[in-house]
Amino acid sequence: MARLSIYPFARLSQLNSATINSLNTELSQMTLENDLRRQLHERIKRLRDMGTYRGRRHAMGQPVRGQRTRTQVCDVQFDLIRDKFSDGIGMKKWLTETAKKLNKIERRG
Repeated sequence: MARLSIYPFARLSQLNSATINSLNTELSQMTLENDLRRQLHERIKRLRDMGTYRGRRHAMGQPVRGQRTRTQVCDVQFDLIRDKFSDGIGMKKWLTETAKKLNKIERRG
């Protein structure tokens, strides 16, 4: 905003065409919204494919950056999984499939 000398509360109708074009060029040079999400998912997928510790933690849905897991995360995670499955059978099947995937990732490395 300061680089383009635009008043912070200015409306689009108050800007002239030259300012709009310069704003357009600035925004086109930035990575926004979906591009950033795609980059993030690609980076996490790369970690999972390599079988790194961080990748396995992402795959399990566990904290990646060294947070405490003894008490706090287990409760929250179980609540999220329980809400996802109404019956216990589906939850057990999902947990075993996830464990099989993680074992495959570990054996590759």
